[in-house]
Amino acid sequence: MNFNQLLDAVRAHPDSVSVPPDWAQGRAVFGGLMAAMVYEAMRLKLADSRPVRSLAVSFVAPAAPDVAIRFEVEVLREGKAVSTVLGRAIQDDQVVTLVQGNFGAARPSVVQVPAEPAMEMKALEQAAPELPYIKGVTPEFMRHVALRWAIGGLPFSGNQSRHMGGWVRLRDVAQEQINEAHLLALVDAWPPSLMPYLKQPAAGSTLTWTIEFIQPVASLSTLDWCRYCVETEHARDGYGHAAAALWTAEGELLALSRQTVTVFA
Repeated sequence: MNFNQLLDAVRAHPDSVSVPPDWAQGRAVFGGLMAAMVYEAMRLKLADSRPVRSLAVSFVAPAAPDVAIRFEVEVLREGKAVSTVLGRAIQDDQVVTLVQGNFGAARPSVVQVPAEPAMEMKALEQAAPELPYIKGVTPEFMRHVALRWAIGGLPFSGNQSRHMGGWVRLRDVAQEQINEAHLLALVDAWPPSLMPYLKQPAAGSTLTWTIEFIQPVASLSTLDWCRYCVETEHARDGYGHAAAALWTAEGELLALSRQTVTVFA
C-alpha cells in the first residue's frame, strides 16, 4: 500500500488499519506516516474546511506493523474561527501516537510578515545521488521516499555540522496536489538531526514534534521535489533539540518544524 492508499484506509475504516512492514522504521511504523494518519482522522471530524495551522505530536510508544490500529478523535472546542482537536492512534489498547491540532480559518489582518529566505543549498542536479533503499541497511519506509543530501553529513558519518538537509519527495504516489498529510511525511522522512554526529550506528528517534503549516499550501505536486533543512540547536544527556523548515524548490515556505529527539549513544 502506498501513502495515499493508507490515508484512504483511515477514512474508510478508522477502527482498524494495519500498516504493512514496508512502512517500518526499525521496530516501529514510520512516524511521519503515523502522524499523517492521525491527522487524516482528525480532519474528518471538522464541521467545515478550516485548514490546519499546527500539530503537536507525541510518539508515546512504537506502533507495530501488521497489527491493527484504531483511530479516535475528540473535538475539544470548535469556535467561530479556530477548532482544537485531539487525535489518538491506539494499538493493543495502548496509545501509540497522540496529536493535538489547531485548525483556523483565515481572518482579515493588517499584519503581514514575509518568511525568511529559504536556506541556500546545492541545486538538485548538484546534490548527492538519491539515497537508495537497501534492505537491512536503510529503514524499510525509505522505499517510499526519495532523499538527496545537499547540506551536512549522512547518519553515522561523524559530521559535526549543526545543519543537515537537502531535497525530498514521495516515490510511489499518483500525481496530485500536495496536502498537509504529505508534508508530514516529507519532513519526518529525514533522520533525527543528531545521527550525523555519530561515528557508528546507534538508535535514535523523535520524542515530540511540533509542526506549523503555511496556509494556503503552495500549489505543487506530490511528485515535486522540496527543500528541507534542520538545525541542531542543543544536545546533551541523550536528548537533542532541533528546528527545521520545508520549502518548495523555488523557496516558498511550506512548514516549520521543531523536534525533541533522543539518541542512545
